[in-house]
Amino acid sequence: MDAKLTFKVQEYDAPLDLILNLLSKHKLNIFDIDLTSLLEQYMSAISLWREKNLDVASEFLEMASRLVHMKTISLLPRHEEESERLRQELSGQLIEYRLCKVAAEQLGLNNLSGDIFVRRPMPVEIDETYVMTHPAGILFSALTDALGKNARRMPPPRESFEPLVSKPVVSVTSKIFSVLRLLRRDGKIKMDRLFTAQTGKSGMVATFLAVLELVKSKKIVITGKNTVAIKK
Repeated sequence: MDAKLTFKVQEYDAPLDLILNLLSKHKLNIFDIDLTSLLEQYMSAISLWREKNLDVASEFLEMASRLVHMKTISLLPRHEEESERLRQELSGQLIEYRLCKVAAEQLGLNNLSGDIFVRRPMPVEIDETYVMTHPAGILFSALTDALGKNARRMPPPRESFEPLVSKPVVSVTSKIFSVLRLLRRDGKIKMDRLFTAQTGKSGMVATFLAVLELVKSKKIVITGKNTVAIKK
């Protein structure tokens, strides 16, 4: 298996390392990079390495093309936002790279490569007593919310079904006999009279269905004067 060899170019580990050196050497602002000056200095360093017959790593060439692209975008009209975004992105990478280098230098000064001895953690006694105080209203609301979560998992209480099952069921058959009884006694009656004596929607619906059934079976007739009579 071929092993990939890597070399430092002029003591620079990465393209960002070279750019940081150029910014420091030529006193360029890292927060507001002058692309023209940076590109000129960067390409000069690349040309110098080639004159000395030094191999230039591909990542340095990629950074060169990136800087050329940024410079081209900055010269195009109506591309100010894109150019500023690319500039800020490069500045952010340079700042992060510089911070990493500083941290690495600090770690190297502390000589952390040797044996390290640390004290084992000591047991900590935990006091589980709740010492904070709250108004009674807040505690009651918290208790209500806690109970409410459990209540939502339970089936509805029996009281919620009582309005549906407690009302008596009115039989249509019983209303048929009631209508026929009234008609045999009075001969004919007003339609309104059949419904005024009813209580509740169930009774009115049962009476209406009873009248329809009697008309369908031709036992009663409805005249044009809103009157119901037994069919002769």
